[in-house]
Amino acid sequence: MPRASVNDLMAFLAVAREKSFTRAAAKLGVSQSALSHIVRQLETRLGVRLLTRTTRAVSLTDAGERLFQGVGPHFDEIEAELEALTELREKPAGNIRITASDHAINWVIWPKLRRFLPNNPDIKVELVRENGLSDIVTERFDAGVRMGEQVAKDMISARIGPDFRFAVVGAPSYFETKGVPETPQDLVRHNCINERLPTYGGFWRWEFDDNGHEIKIRVEGQLAFNNSYQGLEAALEGFGLAYVPEDEALPHIAEGRLVRVLESYSPYWDGYHLYYPSRRQPSPAFVALVNALRHRE
Repeated sequence: MPRASVNDLMAFLAVAREKSFTRAAAKLGVSQSALSHIVRQLETRLGVRLLTRTTRAVSLTDAGERLFQGVGPHFDEIEAELEALTELREKPAGNIRITASDHAINWVIWPKLRRFLPNNPDIKVELVRENGLSDIVTERFDAGVRMGEQVAKDMISARIGPDFRFAVVGAPSYFETKGVPETPQDLVRHNCINERLPTYGGFWRWEFDDNGHEIKIRVEGQLAFNNSYQGLEAALEGFGLAYVPEDEALPHIAEGRLVRVLESYSPYWDGYHLYYPSRRQPSPAFVALVNALRHRE
Protein backbone atom coordinates (compact mmCIF):
# COMPACT_ATOMS: atom_id res chain seq x y z
CA MET A 1 0.00 0.00 0.00
CA PRO A 2 1.41 3.46 -0.90
CA ARG A 3 2.59 5.58 2.05
CA ALA A 4 0.03 8.27 1.15
CA SER A 5 -2.80 5.76 1.45
CA VAL A 6 -1.66 4.74 4.94
CA ASN A 7 -1.46 8.35 6.06
CA ASP A 8 -4.89 9.08 4.58
CA LEU A 9 -6.42 6.11 6.39
CA MET A 10 -4.86 7.18 9.70
CA ALA A 11 -6.29 10.67 9.20
CA PHE A 12 -9.74 9.27 8.47
CA LEU A 13 -9.61 6.96 11.52
CA ALA A 14 -8.67 9.87 13.77
CA VAL A 15 -11.66 11.91 12.61
CA ALA A 16 -13.97 8.89 12.89
CA ARG A 17 -12.90 8.23 16.47
CA GLU A 18 -13.02 11.85 17.61
CA LYS A 19 -16.10 12.76 15.52
CA SER A 20 -14.46 16.14 15.11
CA PHE A 21 -11.93 17.58 12.70
CA THR A 22 -10.76 20.02 15.37
CA ARG A 23 -9.97 17.37 17.99
CA ALA A 24 -8.51 14.95 15.44
CA ALA A 25 -6.24 17.67 14.00
CA ALA A 26 -4.96 18.52 17.47
CA LYS A 27 -4.26 14.86 18.19
CA LEU A 28 -2.38 14.38 14.91
CA GLY A 29 -0.51 17.66 15.16
CA VAL A 30 -1.77 19.10 11.85
CA SER A 31 -4.03 22.00 10.91
CA GLN A 32 -7.76 21.45 10.58
CA SER A 33 -7.71 22.55 6.94
CA ALA A 34 -4.86 20.14 6.12
CA LEU A 35 -6.72 17.26 7.76
CA SER A 36 -9.91 18.09 5.87
CA HIS A 37 -7.94 18.14 2.62
CA ILE A 38 -6.41 14.70 3.35
CA VAL A 39 -9.81 13.12 4.02
CA ARG A 40 -11.27 14.65 0.85
CA GLN A 41 -8.38 13.19 -1.17
CA LEU A 42 -9.16 9.74 0.30
CA GLU A 43 -12.85 10.07 -0.58
CA THR A 44 -11.96 11.12 -4.11
CA ARG A 45 -9.60 8.21 -4.57
CA LEU A 46 -12.17 5.69 -3.23
CA GLY A 47 -15.05 7.30 -5.10
CA VAL A 48 -17.36 7.32 -2.06
CA ARG A 49 -18.25 9.76 0.70
CA LEU A 50 -16.99 8.61 4.06
CA LEU A 51 -18.05 11.45 6.34
CA THR A 52 -21.07 13.69 6.63
CA ARG A 53 -20.04 17.15 7.77
CA THR A 54 -22.29 19.69 9.42
CA THR A 55 -21.48 22.87 11.27
CA ARG A 56 -21.97 21.05 14.58
CA ALA A 57 -20.90 17.44 14.05
CA VAL A 58 -19.14 14.87 11.90
CA SER A 59 -20.74 11.48 11.33
CA LEU A 60 -19.90 8.38 9.33
CA THR A 61 -21.73 7.41 6.16
CA ASP A 62 -22.50 3.74 5.55
CA ALA A 63 -19.30 3.46 3.51
CA GLY A 64 -17.37 5.30 6.21
CA GLU A 65 -18.73 2.97 8.92
CA ARG A 66 -17.74 -0.07 6.87
CA LEU A 67 -14.23 1.23 6.34
CA PHE A 68 -13.89 2.22 9.99
CA GLN A 69 -14.99 -1.21 11.25
CA GLY A 70 -12.87 -3.01 8.67
CA VAL A 71 -9.50 -1.32 9.02
CA GLY A 72 -9.74 0.31 12.46
CA PRO A 73 -8.99 -2.86 14.52
CA HIS A 74 -5.96 -3.66 12.36
CA PHE A 75 -4.47 -0.22 12.93
CA ASP A 76 -5.16 -0.61 16.66
CA GLU A 77 -3.17 -3.86 16.67
CA ILE A 78 -0.32 -2.20 14.80
CA GLU A 79 -0.23 0.67 17.31
CA ALA A 80 -0.25 -1.80 20.22
CA GLU A 81 2.68 -3.72 18.78
CA LEU A 82 4.61 -0.51 18.16
CA GLU A 83 4.04 0.53 21.78
CA ALA A 84 5.27 -2.88 22.96
CA LEU A 85 8.44 -2.44 20.92
CA THR A 86 8.92 1.01 22.44
CA GLU A 87 8.80 -0.51 25.92
CA LEU A 88 11.49 -2.97 24.92
CA ARG A 89 13.65 -0.23 23.48
CA GLU A 90 13.48 1.97 26.54
CA LYS A 91 15.72 1.23 29.50
CA PRO A 92 13.99 -0.78 32.26
CA ALA A 93 13.15 1.31 35.30
CA GLY A 94 11.64 0.83 38.75
CA ASN A 95 12.23 0.01 42.41
CA ILE A 96 12.83 -3.57 43.53
CA ARG A 97 12.91 -4.75 47.18
CA ILE A 98 14.55 -8.06 48.01
CA THR A 99 14.96 -9.78 51.36
CA ALA A 100 17.92 -12.14 51.78
CA SER A 101 20.40 -13.43 54.33
CA ASP A 102 23.69 -11.66 54.91
CA HIS A 103 25.55 -14.54 53.27
CA ALA A 104 23.34 -14.52 50.17
CA ILE A 105 23.73 -10.75 49.80
CA ASN A 106 27.51 -10.66 50.25
CA TRP A 107 28.50 -13.77 48.32
CA VAL A 108 25.85 -14.18 45.62
CA ILE A 109 23.74 -11.06 45.05
CA TRP A 110 26.14 -8.16 45.51
CA PRO A 111 28.93 -9.44 43.20
CA LYS A 112 26.35 -9.65 40.37
CA LEU A 113 24.67 -6.35 41.22
CA ARG A 114 28.03 -4.59 40.97
CA ARG A 115 28.10 -5.50 37.28
CA PHE A 116 24.38 -4.99 36.66
CA LEU A 117 23.64 -1.59 38.24
CA PRO A 118 26.05 0.62 36.23
CA ASN A 119 24.33 -0.48 33.00
CA ASN A 120 20.83 0.03 34.43
CA PRO A 121 20.83 3.46 36.12
CA ASP A 122 17.03 3.66 36.22
CA ILE A 123 16.65 0.49 38.31
CA LYS A 124 16.81 0.93 42.09
CA VAL A 125 17.41 -2.12 44.29
CA GLU A 126 16.83 -2.27 48.05
CA LEU A 127 18.39 -5.26 49.82
CA VAL A 128 17.02 -6.03 53.28
CA ARG A 129 19.14 -8.39 55.38
CA GLU A 130 17.04 -10.96 57.20
CA ASN A 131 18.23 -14.41 58.23
CA GLY A 132 14.71 -15.64 58.94
CA LEU A 133 12.06 -16.80 56.47
CA SER A 134 10.05 -13.65 55.74
CA ASP A 135 6.57 -13.54 54.24
CA ILE A 136 7.43 -11.48 51.17
CA VAL A 137 3.78 -10.85 50.26
CA THR A 138 2.75 -9.52 53.67
CA GLU A 139 5.93 -7.47 54.07
CA ARG A 140 5.66 -6.08 50.53
CA PHE A 141 8.90 -7.41 49.10
CA ASP A 142 9.18 -7.98 45.38
CA ALA A 143 11.22 -11.13 45.97
CA GLY A 144 13.08 -13.13 48.58
CA VAL A 145 16.11 -15.40 48.58
CA ARG A 146 16.22 -18.84 50.21
CA MET A 147 18.02 -22.08 49.73
CA GLY A 148 16.14 -24.14 47.15
CA GLU A 149 14.67 -26.64 49.61
CA GLN A 150 13.03 -23.80 51.56
CA VAL A 151 11.12 -22.20 48.67
CA ALA A 152 7.34 -22.64 48.93
CA LYS A 153 5.75 -24.59 46.09
CA ASP A 154 3.36 -21.76 45.16
CA MET A 155 6.27 -19.49 44.30
CA ILE A 156 8.20 -19.00 41.08
CA SER A 157 11.91 -19.44 41.68
CA ALA A 158 15.17 -19.00 39.83
CA ARG A 159 18.48 -20.46 41.00
CA ILE A 160 20.97 -17.65 41.60
CA GLY A 161 23.82 -19.51 43.29
CA PRO A 162 25.63 -22.87 43.32
CA ASP A 163 25.29 -25.55 45.99
CA PHE A 164 27.54 -24.87 48.96
CA ARG A 165 28.71 -26.34 52.25
CA PHE A 166 29.13 -25.15 55.82
CA ALA A 167 32.41 -25.46 57.69
CA VAL A 168 33.27 -25.94 61.35
CA VAL A 169 36.24 -23.70 62.07
CA GLY A 170 38.28 -22.42 64.97
CA ALA A 171 41.46 -20.45 65.58
CA PRO A 172 44.74 -22.41 66.02
CA SER A 173 44.93 -21.06 69.58
CA TYR A 174 41.57 -22.66 70.41
CA PHE A 175 42.64 -26.13 69.32
CA GLU A 176 45.91 -25.86 71.26
CA THR A 177 43.94 -25.84 74.51
CA LYS A 178 40.69 -27.66 73.64
CA GLY A 179 41.77 -30.38 71.23
CA VAL A 180 40.23 -31.34 67.88
CA PRO A 181 36.77 -32.95 67.53
CA GLU A 182 36.91 -36.19 65.53
CA THR A 183 33.16 -36.67 65.00
CA PRO A 184 30.14 -34.33 65.10
CA GLN A 185 29.13 -35.85 68.45
CA ASP A 186 32.39 -34.57 69.97
CA LEU A 187 31.12 -31.00 69.54
CA VAL A 188 29.02 -31.30 72.70
CA ARG A 189 32.27 -31.07 74.66
CA HIS A 190 33.45 -27.94 72.88
CA ASN A 191 32.77 -24.21 73.28
CA CYS A 192 30.67 -23.53 70.17
CA ILE A 193 29.36 -20.20 68.90
CA ASN A 194 25.61 -20.44 68.39
CA GLU A 195 23.42 -18.67 65.85
CA ARG A 196 19.80 -17.84 66.56
CA LEU A 197 17.36 -17.99 63.64
CA PRO A 198 14.35 -15.65 64.05
CA THR A 199 12.03 -17.99 62.17
CA TYR A 200 12.61 -20.91 64.52
CA GLY A 201 12.99 -18.86 67.68
CA GLY A 202 15.84 -21.03 68.98
CA PHE A 203 19.45 -21.81 68.16
CA TRP A 204 20.26 -23.45 64.88
CA ARG A 205 21.32 -27.08 65.22
CA TRP A 206 24.50 -27.85 63.30
CA GLU A 207 23.81 -30.35 60.51
CA PHE A 208 26.15 -33.07 59.23
CA ASP A 209 26.09 -36.16 57.04
CA ASP A 210 27.60 -39.52 57.99
CA ASN A 211 27.46 -41.80 54.93
CA GLY A 212 23.95 -40.66 54.04
CA HIS A 213 22.74 -40.45 57.63
CA GLU A 214 21.70 -36.94 58.70
CA ILE A 215 23.07 -35.77 62.04
CA LYS A 216 21.87 -32.65 63.88
CA ILE A 217 23.85 -31.49 66.88
CA ARG A 218 22.60 -28.99 69.46
CA VAL A 219 25.79 -27.24 70.53
CA GLU A 220 26.52 -25.10 73.60
CA GLY A 221 28.87 -22.20 74.24
CA GLN A 222 29.39 -18.77 75.76
CA LEU A 223 28.46 -16.78 72.66
CA ALA A 224 25.48 -16.54 70.32
CA PHE A 225 24.70 -14.19 67.44
CA ASN A 226 21.91 -13.82 64.89
CA ASN A 227 24.24 -13.88 61.88
CA SER A 228 27.26 -15.85 60.73
CA TYR A 229 29.67 -12.94 60.27
CA GLN A 230 29.95 -12.05 63.94
CA GLY A 231 30.33 -15.72 64.78
CA LEU A 232 33.19 -15.93 62.30
CA GLU A 233 34.89 -12.91 63.86
CA ALA A 234 34.57 -14.45 67.32
CA ALA A 235 36.09 -17.70 66.05
CA LEU A 236 39.03 -15.77 64.57
CA GLU A 237 39.69 -14.32 68.02
CA GLY A 238 39.72 -17.77 69.63
CA PHE A 239 36.38 -17.65 71.43
CA GLY A 240 35.18 -21.01 70.15
CA LEU A 241 34.13 -23.03 67.11
CA ALA A 242 31.88 -21.50 64.47
CA TYR A 243 29.68 -23.16 61.87
CA VAL A 244 29.68 -20.86 58.85
CA PRO A 245 29.27 -21.00 55.06
CA GLU A 246 32.41 -22.46 53.55
CA ASP A 247 33.19 -19.52 51.28
CA GLU A 248 33.27 -17.15 54.26
CA ALA A 249 35.89 -19.27 55.99
CA LEU A 250 38.13 -20.39 53.11
CA PRO A 251 40.21 -17.17 52.84
CA HIS A 252 41.02 -17.36 56.56
CA ILE A 253 41.80 -21.07 56.32
CA ALA A 254 44.15 -20.45 53.41
CA GLU A 255 46.05 -17.84 55.43
CA GLY A 256 46.23 -20.02 58.56
CA ARG A 257 44.02 -17.83 60.75
CA LEU A 258 41.42 -20.61 61.00
CA VAL A 259 41.56 -24.39 61.03
CA ARG A 260 38.73 -26.48 59.57
CA VAL A 261 37.55 -29.68 61.23
CA LEU A 262 34.95 -32.37 60.41
CA GLU A 263 35.12 -31.55 56.68
CA SER A 264 34.26 -35.11 55.66
CA TYR A 265 30.95 -34.75 57.51
CA SER A 266 29.93 -31.51 55.73
CA PRO A 267 27.07 -32.06 53.22
CA TYR A 268 26.27 -29.85 50.25
CA TRP A 269 23.24 -27.60 50.64
CA ASP A 270 20.88 -26.65 47.85
CA GLY A 271 21.98 -23.27 46.44
CA TYR A 272 20.18 -19.96 46.80
CA HIS A 273 17.03 -19.29 44.77
CA LEU A 274 15.29 -15.99 44.14
CA TYR A 275 11.54 -16.48 44.56
CA TYR A 276 8.40 -14.38 44.04
CA PRO A 277 4.61 -14.99 43.91
CA SER A 278 3.36 -16.89 40.87
CA ARG A 279 0.49 -14.41 40.43
CA ARG A 280 2.90 -11.50 40.11
CA GLN A 281 3.34 -9.99 36.63
CA PRO A 282 7.07 -9.20 36.45
CA SER A 283 8.06 -5.75 35.23
CA PRO A 284 10.80 -5.33 32.60
CA ALA A 285 13.12 -4.11 35.37
CA PHE A 286 12.42 -7.19 37.51
CA VAL A 287 12.94 -9.54 34.56
CA ALA A 288 16.25 -7.84 33.78
CA LEU A 289 17.40 -8.22 37.39
CA VAL A 290 16.42 -11.90 37.57
CA ASN A 291 18.36 -12.60 34.39
CA ALA A 292 21.39 -10.82 35.83
CA LEU A 293 21.24 -12.82 39.09
CA ARG A 294 20.50 -16.18 37.49
CA HIS A 295 23.13 -18.87 38.18
CA ARG A 296 24.91 -20.23 35.15
CA GLU A 297 27.00 -23.36 35.38
